[in-house]
Amino acid sequence: MSYLGIGISPGNVAVYHGGKMKLIDQRLRLTEVILRCSVSVLALLALILMVTDTQVKRIFVVEKRAKYTDMKSLVFLVVANGIAAAYSSLQSVRCVAGSMKGSVLFSKPLAWAIFSVDQAMAYMSVAAIAAASESGVTGIRGEEKLQWIKVCNMYAKFCNQGAGVVASASLASIAMVFVSCISAFSLFRLYGATQRRPNPAVVK
Repeated sequence: MSYLGIGISPGNVAVYHGGKMKLIDQRLRLTEVILRCSVSVLALLALILMVTDTQVKRIFVVEKRAKYTDMKSLVFLVVANGIAAAYSSLQSVRCVAGSMKGSVLFSKPLAWAIFSVDQAMAYMSVAAIAAASESGVTGIRGEEKLQWIKVCNMYAKFCNQGAGVVASASLASIAMVFVSCISAFSLFRLYGATQRRPNPAVVK
């Protein structure tokens, strides 16, 4: 069906903006691009720092190497940051391409998909940071009741670089939370968007 030459397919919403709303849209798109690029950079930085974090300690005649694969929580953190970096990079390209095209049609199914994945990414990153932070605290303080000794006093370099990983991943997670808020706003405003009402005289 066509209204005044404007095609509207099922699942798509034609959104018409005034001057003020158009300016808000531009700023929102710019903010989203910056946040998604920040997630990509920070998550990738956290991944690289974690993968390259290693330290060898000699105990008498035995050498013990500390690496992230020794702790499942750190492996989870690496995987989560890898997924977040790749996903955010793809979404950054989509945002830039959409801004250049300046399309007025936005698909509701696509908006729902982006919103759902953004939410999942935010929850995943928060969970990974929480798990890694708990492991870090155990490494610093130990756990007397379980007879787990402190290890960060022996592997200070490993733990310090690990703290930098958690800090970088935390910043990426915060940016991802803001991104998920933007995608939620972009989705739900489609249901309240002002659409041009069809003229009964031209409806076929």
